[in-house]
Amino acid sequence: MCADLNLAKQRLNQKNVSLVVAKEGRVIFETEAHGINGLLDAIKRLGDNMADSSVADRIVGRAAALLLVYSGVVAVFAATASEGGIKVLKEHNIFHEFERRVPRILDVKKVDVCPFEKLVAKFSDPKEAYEELRVRCISKQAL
Repeated sequence: MCADLNLAKQRLNQKNVSLVVAKEGRVIFETEAHGINGLLDAIKRLGDNMADSSVADRIVGRAAALLLVYSGVVAVFAATASEGGIKVLKEHNIFHEFERRVPRILDVKKVDVCPFEKLVAKFSDPKEAYEELRVRCISKQAL
């Protein structure tokens, strides 16, 4: 686990990527996609293979944390993590590290709370949060 998390962190810091998934000593997914889309794409592409992996992500709020729990990861590094995201990871006993802790994740304009954080506020079940985020992101991409 530690080796995979270190590999994911190193890759996140060396390359212009926003998300890295490592498992069994190798990177199995990385993306430059911003927001929650990169994580949704990883879940879609990797499926059950994401279980027992380690993830390094630029931003982990509550929405991302619920997706990480849903996907079965065992360790998470976040450059920036929200209090809500950290709480979810703790509640599900997922090892986590972060560089910067913030009260909440803001939208791209830094004016309001991130719309994905608002969307998952009512969910505690990671599967329900995943379904809602997946449907919402697919409908946004279709526009």
